[in-house]
Amino acid sequence: MSSITFGHVGKVYPGGTRAIEDVSLSVEDGEFLVLVGPSGCGKSTLLRMVAGLEEITEGELRIGERMVNDVSPKDRDIAMVFQNYALYPHMTVFDNMAFGLKLRKMPKEEIRRRVDEAARVLEITEYLARKPKALSGGQRQRVAMGRAIVREPSAFLMDEPLSNLDAKLRVQMRSEIGLLQERLGTTTLYVTHDQVEAMTMGDRVAVIRKGRLQQCNTPRALYDRPDNLFVAGFIGSPSMNFVYGRIDGDGDQVRVGFAANVLTVDPSLVKARPALASFKGKELVVGIRPEAFEVASAAPSAADRTIDAKVDLVEQLGSEAFVHFVLPERPVVTPDIKELLDDQGTDPLSLGNTTKFTARVNPDHAPKTGENAKLVIDTSKLHFFDPGTGGVIR
Repeated sequence: MSSITFGHVGKVYPGGTRAIEDVSLSVEDGEFLVLVGPSGCGKSTLLRMVAGLEEITEGELRIGERMVNDVSPKDRDIAMVFQNYALYPHMTVFDNMAFGLKLRKMPKEEIRRRVDEAARVLEITEYLARKPKALSGGQRQRVAMGRAIVREPSAFLMDEPLSNLDAKLRVQMRSEIGLLQERLGTTTLYVTHDQVEAMTMGDRVAVIRKGRLQQCNTPRALYDRPDNLFVAGFIGSPSMNFVYGRIDGDGDQVRVGFAANVLTVDPSLVKARPALASFKGKELVVGIRPEAFEVASAAPSAADRTIDAKVDLVEQLGSEAFVHFVLPERPVVTPDIKELLDDQGTDPLSLGNTTKFTARVNPDHAPKTGENAKLVIDTSKLHFFDPGTGGVIR
């Protein structure tokens, strides 16, 4: 096993197009680190740099203690799992898994031992004599995983390996890959555009935007303490609600106003965000996670934290309900938010002069579509951002 270290790594294509800019990041020995971001953000380029399939223009890349900028792919001691499986259709499952070992002229007994062990771990022993066309998508992905495992590499590189599977199978394979990596203890760098996948699988998650590393931390820390508007809006499903607001008050009596509502901010949050004092009377961006809302009838009395909402739509999902509503406040469309909207296929101009909100509430108390509802906001869970820089206010 080995660590993978990016030291101020950059990538510029011929013609001047920059794909990666000044990425410094370390994947620790045995760690499962996920690269996540919108399509075209550069995450697969970073992975291909580690594999040796893309040249490095700037900086240093190390696998273990060795700098590998100019080392050929076959000499890097890594194994890659691709999105499209990349299996040889004319070979059996056994031969697909054994192919790389045969090229190394490994003894037949050792090849058989490694393939049999990997097949047992992946529960595909009964398919070893079959060809890929006789397998389901999930079984083919297991074969691709097995081909990587038998090499016993220093690191696994996985490029959106679950994106071709249906939703139910993706969930199943997600947990299986996580358990397998934990069992093998092999350093793993995993690329996905699916932030739910990233949050459920990674020991740490690195968020990439336009070739730059935005933040790298544990899934929980990214969710609770995002560094900027982009990370806050990208991590979480449904995504964080954003609205322009103003802070006033002093000491423990701090209030935030937005869309004709004035809420008392929890004193514990004010104490933890001393920089808020410098924004008194100024416009800032307020971030509210959907779960920070609750229907007033299901929450303790909190008149100073309650808003009125005309409900546009209620989605009942069994264990929870999503309440969709709008407030009369112009939408937040900073460059960070615009990129998120573009990634979601939403035209900022279609938002008009209102801001859309989503609340995740107890389904037993959810209002009905078209009703006027009173919603309580847990103001200890608010986030505040500088509208000019997009950075979090702490």
